[in-house]
Amino acid sequence: MKRTLAALTIAVFGITASPGVTGAATRPIRVDDLKTVIGVSDATISPDGTRIAYVISKPDYKKDRYERTLSLIDVATKAQRALTFGRKGVASPAWSPDGSRLAFLAERGEGEDAQEQIFVMNMSGGDPQPITNAAQGVQQFAWRPDAKAIAYVTADEPKNKHDIERHLDAIVVGDQSYMEKEAPTPSHIWLVNTDGSANTRLTSGTWSLPPAAPPGSPSSPLSWSPDGRYIVFSKMATPYYADGDQTAVSVLDTQTKAIRALTTHGKLEGYGSFSPDGTKIAYWFPYGGDPAAENDVFVTAASGGNGEDVTASEIDSNVQRAMWMPDSKSLIVSGHKGTDAALWLKPLAGAAKRIELGDVQPVQPFWLDASVAKTGAIAFTGSEPQHPTELYYLASPESAPQRLTSYNDGIAALALGRVQPVQWQFEGFDEDGVLTYPPDYSAGKTYPLVLVVHGGPNSASLTSFSSLNQLLAARGFVVFNPNYRGSDNLGEKYWHAIYNDAGAGPGRDVMAGIEAVRKIVRVDPKRIAVSGWSYGGYMTSWLEGHYHIWKTAVAGAAVNNWIDEYNLSDNNVSVRYGFGGSPYTGGRMKAYMAQSPISYAWDITTPTLIMSDTGDARVPITQSYQMFRALKDRGVPVRFWAYPVGGHYPADPVRSLDVTQRWVQWMADSLK
Repeated sequence: MKRTLAALTIAVFGITASPGVTGAATRPIRVDDLKTVIGVSDATISPDGTRIAYVISKPDYKKDRYERTLSLIDVATKAQRALTFGRKGVASPAWSPDGSRLAFLAERGEGEDAQEQIFVMNMSGGDPQPITNAAQGVQQFAWRPDAKAIAYVTADEPKNKHDIERHLDAIVVGDQSYMEKEAPTPSHIWLVNTDGSANTRLTSGTWSLPPAAPPGSPSSPLSWSPDGRYIVFSKMATPYYADGDQTAVSVLDTQTKAIRALTTHGKLEGYGSFSPDGTKIAYWFPYGGDPAAENDVFVTAASGGNGEDVTASEIDSNVQRAMWMPDSKSLIVSGHKGTDAALWLKPLAGAAKRIELGDVQPVQPFWLDASVAKTGAIAFTGSEPQHPTELYYLASPESAPQRLTSYNDGIAALALGRVQPVQWQFEGFDEDGVLTYPPDYSAGKTYPLVLVVHGGPNSASLTSFSSLNQLLAARGFVVFNPNYRGSDNLGEKYWHAIYNDAGAGPGRDVMAGIEAVRKIVRVDPKRIAVSGWSYGGYMTSWLEGHYHIWKTAVAGAAVNNWIDEYNLSDNNVSVRYGFGGSPYTGGRMKAYMAQSPISYAWDITTPTLIMSDTGDARVPITQSYQMFRALKDRGVPVRFWAYPVGGHYPADPVRSLDVTQRWVQWMADSLK
């Protein structure tokens, strides 16, 4: 299920580096240290809990791409080995139910014909073998419980394929981004034996399984019943991303191909999963059925029914994931709580219990990167305030987390700034944020203050490792990451307080946060800066137009005009849930424009660096051009860098590093 505005962000601040960095604890971090980046992701624990498969990614700056390797670690000995070599696009490893094989996605084919396909490897030896050759590539897959077949999702080929080849390729426009050059086709479920034989289509029609559009959670995964007959999945009325509200959890009978709805909601559902004993299904549905509310977890009988909300009263957090424990009597639930990425053990017949993780912050910007073994052991990726992402292990929900890898010890050994939460109260809310201090911070000294505002807005600033924060702190700045109403870390009331109040209320929260920081740190009032990407860029533009304390600003992929966002972005019509309806009905145009920073550009005097991708469908670059023209015409110092790539943030290592370099250097030059 697609969440309203929840994906107007990108996790650009968790870049990690390898132990190749030298000069341990003798100097602060530098941008060049990020050139030996190692990412750790896709934590997938074996059914018996003894081994974990995961993906590491290293940047190749000469080829400007990330080299991804599927790796394996033995939990007891911490012995590691690579399972793939030089294979492109490695992702989504999944153990067979008996633990004898591992399936994963990787590119098959050459050049423009390369597509992600399923590969299967025997863990006792031998090379991975491709078992699919889907023309449109494989989006996701799931092992059948007997380990003899795999269900997968792929998009249909265009029905007018031959017309398109002859340039008869005009498309009927639907709820899509203006960047799209072809109409989306429905995605459907297929079944293939693990040797590649008997490739069979299971579903068809003009409806679709939901597409994924980063940044955001992955497409709702397939989930098998333990008897191998049924698959629970999300059925969407159309293949258009912005129609994600029209999604219902459904159950497919793989023998008869009959499909039934699980509940009577008919919309706003997703992420259904069978309990290990097959008697229950957990799924996502917004609190109170309100499309502008946070995600909750409902549990119902596998036979059907709406079931019960099991997270609203105790956890009160926007759920990032819910995973069944082996006993089918409890769930692992993830979400943000305060400035932590939290995990809970939620028994269906008892009180939820927060899992003690110490300083470890699981990776879950929109989806928890974790898996559960049949033993109840948990593997996940996470970071600590002064240690970038690694692989972690919990023997049980009651155990302390163990860090299994040390890829990023080199960065952790540098002289990094202290990270701490900060809290304040404002307008009836308990609010919070995160402070990062310069490595040589002295309590009696006055410091410049740099705000880095998170995107979303339904996300949160946490005490997890942030390379951007540390790089700015290394330049002698105190860095403040405020959470504001609309953030997903302080409960439904706080989340919902942004409804039809996109900028003013959140802006007041940020300003109240600055006053709270001033009670802790001696801030130079003449050297305060604001910055952010996506909704963080929106907040930057909004704050520039309403408050005049800023020495400088960086606005990345900023939402400056809600009308453009409604008309042109991939979110398009779903934006209405934040405003109570379309800008073209009910006299709402005034509300959209009143909450658009471009309406206040006449009052901006802050020197501003603007950055955006030319092919950004999430926040079209038109909005950056509007702000650039407004500031330039008014004589406000402004510099606009446009990256000639698609996506909401540059995905390649060279441009990603360039964004970071420009961001940090702009602040350094402006606040010196």
